[in-house]
Amino acid sequence: MTTVPDDIAHGSKAVTEGLKKMYISKIKPLEKKFAFEEFHSPLLSEADFDAKPTILMIGQYSVGKTSFIEYLLGEKFPGSRVGPEPTTDRFCAVMYGDEERIVPGNALAVSPDLPYGGLSMFGTSFLNKFEASQLPCKQLEHMTVIDTPGILSGEKQRISRGYDFVQVAKWFAERADMVLLLFDAHKLDISDEFQRVIEVLKGHDDKIRCVLNKSDQIDQQKLMRVYGALMWSMGKVMKTPEVMRVFIGSFWDQPLMYTENAALFEKERNDLMSELRNLPSNSAVRKVNELVKRTRLAKVHAYLIGYLKEQMPMMLGKEKKQAELIAALPSVFREVQKKYNLPPGDFPNLEEFQKKLEDRKFDLFNKLSLKMIQDVDELMARDIPKLMMSLPKKNGSRVDSKEAINPFLSKTMDWAVHPFKEEYDTIFRTLTVNSMGEASGMACMTPLLATGCNQDQLKVIWDLADVDKDGFLDSEEFAVAMYLCHQVRDGHDLPATLEEHLIPPSFKR
Repeated sequence: MTTVPDDIAHGSKAVTEGLKKMYISKIKPLEKKFAFEEFHSPLLSEADFDAKPTILMIGQYSVGKTSFIEYLLGEKFPGSRVGPEPTTDRFCAVMYGDEERIVPGNALAVSPDLPYGGLSMFGTSFLNKFEASQLPCKQLEHMTVIDTPGILSGEKQRISRGYDFVQVAKWFAERADMVLLLFDAHKLDISDEFQRVIEVLKGHDDKIRCVLNKSDQIDQQKLMRVYGALMWSMGKVMKTPEVMRVFIGSFWDQPLMYTENAALFEKERNDLMSELRNLPSNSAVRKVNELVKRTRLAKVHAYLIGYLKEQMPMMLGKEKKQAELIAALPSVFREVQKKYNLPPGDFPNLEEFQKKLEDRKFDLFNKLSLKMIQDVDELMARDIPKLMMSLPKKNGSRVDSKEAINPFLSKTMDWAVHPFKEEYDTIFRTLTVNSMGEASGMACMTPLLATGCNQDQLKVIWDLADVDKDGFLDSEEFAVAMYLCHQVRDGHDLPATLEEHLIPPSFKR
């Protein structure tokens, strides 16, 4: 399905090695000092950084997850079973191997070359329901696909699993490059457990794609109604203003039942396959993005633990004070956020954090280390943006040869920055922002200077990118600034005014 150009592959490897060094030298010490793994997720291993891009398949039973994987690979994989009843009863990592075989979960969890060591936290009950299916398939040379059990609707079936399905799904989603939510076009419903799974995916919205599968089994009029119902349902569950991307089609090797939408299905299939093909090339950016998210959470975690330690009495009344702090945790969150000027989106789930504090002894917590915080801030502001600049640019990002000569001549309504937005967002997430999610000139200075532009050029670029002229840049305006910096670096002249195709979409409404 895909091959990765040599320059992209080498650049990605260099970025991965750089991330490892950053994590080991500056982030991991902070996590260990403040017991990050006891509250959030295990410490990262080298295998976590070296892992191939991963696609996570989630859906209720009999929506076609396993058939989709077989369609993607062009062949069956060891242990696959397809049927109208719930056939897949375990998590299965479908990966490349020199020969066909099934590897049990307990062996996967202790393998130093595989990124599944963290799954040990879910216990033997889960590991007995986890396996890898290895086969010498070319499509798997650059990616791994995670097949999951069909989500059940009954409470009894959920409990009988013996492990927390929702938390396991969350663990995989945090490490996945793409999460595909599959829905059956002729039995569209979202069970309570499926809703809980979707809710824990919050924060990973950029990875999520919906697939309305088996769409050939209903006629065009009904398909329109089902599509609308799915969009409405996802909007309610995800609670985000962004419109979810939904791919419509029938992803298996059988003929279409209704052929009136065949042309649409083909276009949708091509769009989805194009996204999947690009995963290996975008893998390095995704790893940076995930490490940035983790680092911001680790920093907030350190502030919270340090604050709780600071409130504890030296001698008497420790248990009483601890109980008071746990009960007043919402106030603690607000106080820490205000004291250190932290974005509210970087804070952990309050109820979960509160629950995990109950069996801890606050007086044993470590005091806040300002040196460690400073090291992490330096990493976010300087090291990561510098590392991102080392990534080679993908070919074919310009629309045509005319634009390649002068990208500012085009009058197209398409946003020229869009192909690079994910990369620029990764850098933007390293910046300190205000309550409106905007970064000041001081916050943006390091990544903009890292592009190699001089002060005079950056002054013009800032004026162009600051579309609303409020002295701050939101994520879209920052992306415009970075795009213009790279155009200048590539030898192009700056425009006198911001052309239509460079104006961020949200400013065109």
